[in-house]
Amino acid sequence: MAKPTPLSGEKLQRLMELIAGADSVELKLTIPETTRAKTAAALGVDPLDMQVRQVFFFDTPDLALNAAGVVARARRRQGEVDDTVIKLRPVEPDKLPKDVRRNPAFGVEVDAMPGGFVCSASFKGAATNEQIRAAVRGERPIRKLFSKAQRAFYAEHAPDGVGLDDLAVLGPIPTFRLKFKPVGTKRKFVGEIWMYPDASQIVELSTKTTPADALEVAAECRTFLESLGDDLSAEQQTKTKTALEFFAAPAEV
Repeated sequence: MAKPTPLSGEKLQRLMELIAGADSVELKLTIPETTRAKTAAALGVDPLDMQVRQVFFFDTPDLALNAAGVVARARRRQGEVDDTVIKLRPVEPDKLPKDVRRNPAFGVEVDAMPGGFVCSASFKGAATNEQIRAAVRGERPIRKLFSKAQRAFYAEHAPDGVGLDDLAVLGPIPTFRLKFKPVGTKRKFVGEIWMYPDASQIVELSTKTTPADALEVAAECRTFLESLGDDLSAEQQTKTKTALEFFAAPAEV
């Protein structure tokens, strides 16, 4: 995987256009394995404060949904209500239907990390622990994990002929999540560890902000993280893409 390169003037302009039409911005940074221990110590992270989660994706064995830019996910969360999401990316915020944008369960967010960005639309929903467990065991239709609005959004953007109940369960991916505010900054961060079947991990730091404050927050976070010795030019990884590739059926030869 190539190291991130600075955004060109054209890409920076495009990023600003997307941010202007979004509801929120999430700034993300993947922490390389070689600096994770040092970064955790500098941030004062206590592993015992982490929340345990299980993430399940739903897709066809050949990842037809992913190819169409659609993500279907359910997530079990320790101590919190479990949730589901139907996500579409990339999107053009100004081309999304106004009635959909007004739904409180719907949001448009720009994810930005060193060298790249993507704008996504997410329809969120709630599910219980037992509902998710039953669905991933094949004891309950997958479609029943999602609300009527989520199913309509899925039907609008999924490939023809691929219904929610046609999807395979990909996962689970065990994850650990921690919200914290480190000494030296007023910003709240989220740290996540995703653990993959081959024992590899992705460790990510992130913080959310409003579109209006995105540039100021990005500059503030960059200064803070560089003061800790973090390398913002290190290779970046995406959690969802990595997870899907692990569980996809091998290509026929």
